[in-house]
Amino acid sequence: MDRARIVIAEDEDLTRKDLKETLEGLGYLVVGEARDGQSAISLARELRPEIVVMDIQMPGMDGIDAAKTLTEERIAPTLLLTGYYDEAKIERAKEAGVIAYLVKPFSESDLEPAIQVALSRYDEFRQLDEKIEQLEDTLETRKLVDRAKGILMDSQELSESEAFRKIQKMSMDTRRPMKDIAQALIITQEAGN
Repeated sequence: MDRARIVIAEDEDLTRKDLKETLEGLGYLVVGEARDGQSAISLARELRPEIVVMDIQMPGMDGIDAAKTLTEERIAPTLLLTGYYDEAKIERAKEAGVIAYLVKPFSESDLEPAIQVALSRYDEFRQLDEKIEQLEDTLETRKLVDRAKGILMDSQELSESEAFRKIQKMSMDTRRPMKDIAQALIITQEAGN
């Protein structure tokens, strides 16, 4: 199995060094280190790690705001680290799309499962997003084909099944998706009106 690539963000040098050593000891590859949230975002955009592990309290942009950007841009899941338990920060982290949250001090036995769960959950979310996009595309295609069938039925006095077969044949003959054929028929009809 390939070692997961990680970007870490921690403003305290010693803590960042310890975190890096711990992660590398667990078999992960730390590909980037940042001291603040904005730098973590820039590194993650550039390096595309499998996960970003960052502290919440950092100068400038905090870890929660950085995690929100990483989530919105679908760059990588975020595991947040914090020095204390705080309900308000947990709520902000949930709203930002943070996948995991650990309170310091933590041990290797805390960190490893948190990373594995975060990676797994993020993969599930990514697969769901892909499925949703596929379903949305299928629905859009169906709507366009139905509209194009209606145009053919009206203009060429075809039955619904004949209109569908005509679109299907045009798709096969031109080796273009039915969606493209339907869009072309709709554009042609709109241009003629």
